[in-house]
Amino acid sequence: MSSPVRLAVMGAGLIGKRHIEHILARPEAMLSSIVDPTPDARELAVSLKVDWYPSFQDMLAENRPDGVVVATPNQMHVANGMDCVAARIPALIEKPIADDVAAAQALVEAAERAGVPLLTGHHRRHNPMIQRARLEIDSGRLGQIVSVHGMFWLIKPDHYFDVAWRREKGAGPVFLNLIHDVDLLRYLCGDIVAVQAAQSNRLRGNAVEETAVISLHFASGALGTVNVSDAIQSPWSWEFTAGENPAYSHTQEACYQIGGTRASLAIPQLDLWRHPSKASWWAPIERERLNYEKADPLGLQIANFCGVIRGKAAPVVSGREGLKTLGVIDAVKRAAETKDFVSVRNS
Repeated sequence: MSSPVRLAVMGAGLIGKRHIEHILARPEAMLSSIVDPTPDARELAVSLKVDWYPSFQDMLAENRPDGVVVATPNQMHVANGMDCVAARIPALIEKPIADDVAAAQALVEAAERAGVPLLTGHHRRHNPMIQRARLEIDSGRLGQIVSVHGMFWLIKPDHYFDVAWRREKGAGPVFLNLIHDVDLLRYLCGDIVAVQAAQSNRLRGNAVEETAVISLHFASGALGTVNVSDAIQSPWSWEFTAGENPAYSHTQEACYQIGGTRASLAIPQLDLWRHPSKASWWAPIERERLNYEKADPLGLQIANFCGVIRGKAAPVVSGREGLKTLGVIDAVKRAAETKDFVSVRNS
């Protein structure tokens, strides 16, 4: 058996700690160091008996890893990613890959020119339930995809907005939350080429939107809608329906519906609905629940990263895929502000 892949984690905040937890749990990986200048990060490294460094360059000088998980604040992703590319160290960068499309494109192109693997942390693609849904769609069992719908409805408490940046543009559900849903719908149904959008901030009156409705135009010709709000008491969101994070209540509702000419699929239940005898609304319709084996997608993401580093696997979510998803979010923001039909920039 080959020795474990040595991974450093940059940024020991909430998501960084979750990455550390999964690295420690995977037999193919080991935590080589934590890179974060804060005292809390240093204490965490001491408690785990791993090296601690205040900066990437300090780490590079003493303890070069096989790969780096970048879990720093969004505005630092590009600079941290560029450091990894310059050092020729594969990087898994938390989503979003950047907070700006042009900067993200520069990072992706730099990694591709250097031949350095660059992955984006859209971990939900790794969920076995999503993998089974993708397999079912790719098999043609749903027929031609005609329309899709996604919902992200939940309510963020008043004290959430006590932090000033959460009341400003760029900190609303379109950028912080919708990016997950857009990435999964792209993964399941193909590239999105244009969008229309409307948004509102009428309840709280902050500079940031609280509700948005988006129309998606897929390259295949399929159409889609996504409805997002962080001001609604509701069970309809990935957080509540997927059961992926124990911090949220788990409901038995659906957050995505994918409609095809032969069948439709409800996610996350993986309920496949079809008319078995005749394609007619007068014919009986039946439900089949698809099976899959549950596994933590964050752990599977680390396993995929290790496989990429060893040259034994392709990225489930490459840097370029992260760039494409960010491009859709950028188009949604422009469409909501201008009220125009906006094409997604090629990436």
